[in-house]
Amino acid sequence: MSATKHHESPASATRSALERRWLVVVHNDPVNLMGYVVLVFRRVLGMNREDATRHMMEVHRDGRSVVWAGSREPAEHRVHELQTWHLRATLDPEDDHA
Repeated sequence: MSATKHHESPASATRSALERRWLVVVHNDPVNLMGYVVLVFRRVLGMNREDATRHMMEVHRDGRSVVWAGSREPAEHRVHELQTWHLRATLDPEDDHA
C-alpha cells in the first residue's frame, strides 16, 4: 500500500499564510532613548504608559519584544509605522516563535 502525499495548492498556501498570526517585533538599537521608545509605542500602537514601559524594558533587557500580533496586513502596517519612527521592527510568523 502506498502512502499518498498531500500537495498544497498555491492558493491554499497563500490563504494559509494570510490566515496565520504575525508578530510585530521591536529590536534593541544603540540609537533611540528609552523615553522615545515609550512615546512611539504609545503613539503608534496605542499602548498605555505601563505597557509601553514594560515592552521598552523588554527590548532593552532581552534585545527584542513582541509588541503586537494579528493578521498580516495590519502587522505590516504597524512595522512600517514603527520603522518610520526609526525603530528596528520586523514581521515574523507566529509559528517561528512557538
